[in-house]
Amino acid sequence: MSEAMAAQQAQDRRFMKMAMQMAAKAEEKGEVPVGAVLVKDGEVVSAGFNFSIGLHDPSAHAEMQCIRQAGKVLANYRLLDSTLYVTLEPCAMCAGAIVHSRISRLVFGAQDQKTGAAGTVIDIVRHSAFNHQVEVTSGVLETECATQLSAFFKRRRKEKKAAKAQAKLEASQKGE
Repeated sequence: MSEAMAAQQAQDRRFMKMAMQMAAKAEEKGEVPVGAVLVKDGEVVSAGFNFSIGLHDPSAHAEMQCIRQAGKVLANYRLLDSTLYVTLEPCAMCAGAIVHSRISRLVFGAQDQKTGAAGTVIDIVRHSAFNHQVEVTSGVLETECATQLSAFFKRRRKEKKAAKAQAKLEASQKGE
């Protein structure tokens, strides 16, 4: 492996860890733990996390939050020569925003087997019909990103099961 490739991989891991920290912030707010960081010239421009529930906004995905903030910071809707790091493969909505904002490179951790739009289910970011295609690197800290998500959903299922059991217990106590 060349020195440049090794340096790129180290940088990708460093910024993906930052995206994972953003995902942890989402989880603290009861949101699905997905985080994103946008980098230009080796510097973080913006960061975001899923906040759809809290904002009552189906478009408030981590990528969208990050892209919106980056546009304001850079005072431009075109985010040329930038890299977006995301813990989970973007959905179709986010992939479309990535293409329209002209992000050069997308780096994501875990694949999304249900709605992944950067190669897993569909490949919007590299579709030849569009006037901009995005370079994609997948699988960066994949296990860590996937574990962060699966632990959240496992905990959420356990909490729902406990709440259901509690409701059943309370109902039976009222009926005594």
